Amino acid sequence: MSEINYIIPELFLSVSIMFLLMMGVFKKKSADLIYKLSILVFFISFILIFIFQFTLDQPVHLFNDSYVVDYLSSFMKTLVLISTFFIMLASYNYIKLTGINKIEYPILLLSSSLGMMVMISSYDLIVFYIGLELQSLSLYVLCAFNRDNLRSSEAGLKYFVLSALSSGLLLYGSSLIYGFTGSTNFEVISNNLNSLNEGSVFGIVFILVGLAFKISAVPFHMWAPDVYEGSPTSVTNFFSMVPKIAALTVFIRFLFVPFLNAFEQWQMIIIFISLASMIFGAVAAIGQKNLKRLMAYSSIGHMGYALAGLATGSNEGIQSSISYISIYLIMNLGIFSCIYCLKRKEIFYEDIEDLSGLSKNHPLISISLLILLFSLAGIPPLAGFFAKFYIFMSVINAKMYTLAIIGLVSTVISAFYYLRIIKIIYFDDKKEKFDIEKNFGLNFSIIFSTLIILIYFLYPNILLDFISRIQII
Repeated sequence: MSEINYIIPELFLSVSIMFLLMMGVFKKKSADLIYKLSILVFFISFILIFIFQFTLDQPVHLFNDSYVVDYLSSFMKTLVLISTFFIMLASYNYIKLTGINKIEYPILLLSSSLGMMVMISSYDLIVFYIGLELQSLSLYVLCAFNRDNLRSSEAGLKYFVLSALSSGLLLYGSSLIYGFTGSTNFEVISNNLNSLNEGSVFGIVFILVGLAFKISAVPFHMWAPDVYEGSPTSVTNFFSMVPKIAALTVFIRFLFVPFLNAFEQWQMIIIFISLASMIFGAVAAIGQKNLKRLMAYSSIGHMGYALAGLATGSNEGIQSSISYISIYLIMNLGIFSCIYCLKRKEIFYEDIEDLSGLSKNHPLISISLLILLFSLAGIPPLAGFFAKFYIFMSVINAKMYTLAIIGLVSTVISAFYYLRIIKIIYFDDKKEKFDIEKNFGLNFSIIFSTLIILIYFLYPNILLDFISRIQII
């Protein structure tokens, strides 16, 4: 099988981006058609990954060992494509009503997703950086896409400045690693890192700082609340889900391939970032009034739980982190799908107080929010409980009891602000009804995510059965 055959999904995505761009240039008023075709492109790419990448028995290293196709990369690329597919389905009405349904919007989502797929399969620092920049450049524009909105422009500028800084730190760390090991290839770096020196450790620290920024982990989270609040809701939805998948995969690749020999050096960093994210995410969200800002602090906390699995340095920990991020994606999709419904007279509402008495006017959306918020809080028997359970079990099996106890305490604290939203929905005075339109994509996203979260307990090992094939160490 030729090397090209293994990257057919990426090639198809690249050709589709160029084709849709040309169509947008030469065909007038084609924004709606391009948006629908983009959804189709994501679906076809998902099928191509199943045909050309999921069926592999052994990892395949391409292009002088700079690109790898294995079960981990196939699974994470599938998550990227499915997540974006559902986000585009659910936000179709939103982008039409807010006026951001332009030809560039779906093409930027496609470009960002292609960058993430390159990041996920990268086995070389240079290839990883190319993928990272393709993802980041698209996200800079998406943040500020609603140019008529001052908050959107501000969000784009903040993300650009801070992300450029983190990319610079990451690139500096990569240059240090190259300088002290003589290679940018992960395998060669691993072989040459047997004798650790201060320069290599500094390189690892700078790379971890850059990656922590990408998943908005404390103390590199400062951009998240403002960017989440200021960006269009569909972009915030994308931000809260998809880049996290790519960044977590890169964390796994970096920590357990080139830097496995430096486990003792990076373990303490990951534990600190994990603890800080869990505690800060739980406490800082309590006083929030805006739903999107609340979801920003919530995502900071949830990334802390995901990193706790990686801190164990075991295959069990890696698998529990991947399981956690998969369930988190479904919960987030459901929450944001419900936020798209909060519309009156062509205005979308985002404040928590706007949910006041929602159960009296819209009982079905209220039940979905109830289930999803309970799941985010980790209340059994919902899927969010099992996600946290597997994380804490892997941490306890690694005898990291302090991390597990602080994680459990932060879970209890975070339950407060999720339960406060439920109290507002069910017990506060009702407000004017929202204008909820019949939209197949949005309704399907809400029903799909709610049902999966609700019935997951019937077979809680289903995800781990898939993920158990991922053996990194």
